[in-house]
Amino acid sequence: MERRDFIMKAAIGSVAASASQLIPGAAEAMDSATPVYAGRKILIAGGNFNGAWIREMARLTGKPRPRVCYLPTASADSPAGTITFFRSCAPLSVEPFVQGSFIESLSQKQGWDEVLLSMDAIVVSGGNTLNQQAIWKAQGIDAVLKEAWDRGIVLGGASAGSLCWFDEGTTDSRPKTLSVVKCLGFLSGSHSPHYDAEAGRRPLYHRLIGSGELQPGYACDNDAGIYYEEKEPKRFLSAREGAGVYYVSASAGTVVERAFELERLG
Repeated sequence: MERRDFIMKAAIGSVAASASQLIPGAAEAMDSATPVYAGRKILIAGGNFNGAWIREMARLTGKPRPRVCYLPTASADSPAGTITFFRSCAPLSVEPFVQGSFIESLSQKQGWDEVLLSMDAIVVSGGNTLNQQAIWKAQGIDAVLKEAWDRGIVLGGASAGSLCWFDEGTTDSRPKTLSVVKCLGFLSGSHSPHYDAEAGRRPLYHRLIGSGELQPGYACDNDAGIYYEEKEPKRFLSAREGAGVYYVSASAGTVVERAFELERLG
């Protein structure tokens, strides 16, 4: 048995056993009974895209048992991340899948489009955003994800899985220090994940926006995030008491950070 197949079978077996209108795009929270939007949707968190977020993503598909695919490019197809994903999905009414990026044509007979466009939702892993973007562009996965978004397949994730959808943002993908990375541009502006979890995130984000090196944008603490319809944030969400979402901009040389009232995920 191939090592990758063994890991996947072991993972599955383990699971079986076990705002304000002053801010661009801000809107009132949508009641959970509201019919799901049929257009382009993205659900992000600053960190920890666990079962609560996957449950909400599944609800946003409007399907009773949606096909949810995990895309762990940024983590170099980490087996540990795959196992965590399957465990998060185990109590949910979803069909979980994993699409690795480190593959070869002898064992994978379907193209990226055949796999990803057959899904109802796609969860992107955390990890190295810079490497993720380079691999996606080399493989054409970026174009397939754009088509998935245009078709209404729900996209999302945390960390690299949240940053990847924006024009740009701050990343730890390079040695030595936090830096700027350019991303897919599905969502306008900039983004900072892990806003409360890593000491350098907030001061760097403020400095770069204050200097004009980064566009204004949204920062998310771990366990807090945003639901977008098209390019507009519609709901600000939290899976943990005290987690926050902020819009950071600059006015007359002064950085302004605006916090949102968050809807608690069930």
